[in-house]
Order: sequence, then structure tokens, then C-alpha cells
Amino acid sequence: MALTPLHFLIVCPLVFLAGFVDSIAGGGGLISLPAYLISGLPVHTCIATNKLSSSMGTSVATVRYARSGYIDWHLAVFCSAASLGGAALGAHIALLISDGAFRLLMLVILPLTALYVLRKRDLFDGGAGQTLSFARTALVSSVIAFALGMYDGFYGPGTGTFLILLLTRFARMELRRANGITKVINLSSNLSSLAVYLLNDQVLLPLGLCAGLFSVLGNDIGSRCFARQGASIARPVILLVLCVFFVRTALEMGGVL
Repeated sequence: MALTPLHFLIVCPLVFLAGFVDSIAGGGGLISLPAYLISGLPVHTCIATNKLSSSMGTSVATVRYARSGYIDWHLAVFCSAASLGGAALGAHIALLISDGAFRLLMLVILPLTALYVLRKRDLFDGGAGQTLSFARTALVSSVIAFALGMYDGFYGPGTGTFLILLLTRFARMELRRANGITKVINLSSNLSSLAVYLLNDQVLLPLGLCAGLFSVLGNDIGSRCFARQGASIARPVILLVLCVFFVRTALEMGGVL
């Protein structure tokens, strides 16, 4: 598909905004994926190219967590392997669904995901109290990594939030450790699904690489401007982008129907 300057003008600023929001409050995927869809690209191309730009931003975040000592590498090996397999499966399933059916599916999934992600952040308090043995933690975490990896390969937005919630609740991790493992799982699922989409010629490399740089910049600036009221900044931005996406998609579907 031929790219135009308009694609870059729509996608890159919104992906920058997604990186900024994601670094201070999470939920950046609820902006970045609709950004590609708003630009008028086919659904599978949007998901695939978004994986490229997301991988770049996630890589930077993972390196930061690793340097800060927040990643338990003994556990991360198991979770990464599970996430790689799940994401590849999810991406292959996504490619089996038609463009029109996927757009209708997103009209349902996106608002439900947004509603859940934008709920109070006190959901992440489940790691307090008893801890599991390493073997049980590895097993539970690997199951979560496979399931959420498959979701990320298939669709994506909200994966980081869901991972932290499940790891603190069911793997009984404290929040810092869960955040570190989440970055490894997320990066693994992004790279695995990206490989599948690249092999199926769905990724627009020039747009994805350019948007990726904007994502990295947004993450960097957002992390430096971190504030306790970050979630209050994220909510209206995410809702605005989703509203634009719904209006555009409704008009497109109306034209088809």
C-alpha cells in the first residue's frame, strides 16, 4: 500500500502522545492502534505496523527496568518463552479474520478494554501478603504470559495493565517485580507477533520506524514529566482518540452498508 504524508501526519503525533501517556499512566495502546486505524490503513496493517513502533518504545522501557534491577531474569526466561509462543499463535489467528469483521470486533473490544484499563489503579494491590515458591510462581506466570501474549499478538491494547493485574493477583508478586516481568513479557510478545506480521508482509516499515521514534520520544519525555495525576491526563486523551476512531469507523461501515 502506498503511503502519503497524511498517514505520517496522523499517526506520528498520536503515537508520540501514546508513548507519553503510557509512560505516566499506562493505556498507550488505546491511542496508538486507533491512530493507525484513523489514518485509513487496513486493520491487519494497522496492528502489524503498530507492533513495530510499540516494540521500539517497549525496548527502551525494558532496558530502563533492567538497569534499575527490577527484572528477575531467572523468572523472565520462562515468561519470555511462553509469551513468544502465545503471541505467534495470536498473530496467526488475527490474520485469519477478514478486515471488515475485525473492524466490527474492535468496535466492541476497544471500549471494553478502555473501560477496564481506565478504572482505579488500586487494582494493583494484590501482591501483598503470602508469596509463592519459585516453581509455582514460574508456572503461574508462564500461563499468564502465554495467555496475554496470545492476546497481544491478536490485538494488544491494555496488555501491560492486564499483565500487572494478573501477576500481582495470581502470581503474588509485589508491584515492582511485576512491572519488571511485564516489560519482558510485553517485549517478547511484540517481537514474536511482529515477526509473524513481517513474514506475511503486513508491516509498513517506513511508517512503523518513524512512528517508533516518536513513541520512544514520547516515552522519554513522559517519564521525565511523571506526575501523580498522570491518570487524569490519560483519560481525556484516550477517550478523545477513541471517539474519533468510532466516528470514522462508523462512517466507513455506513458507506459499506
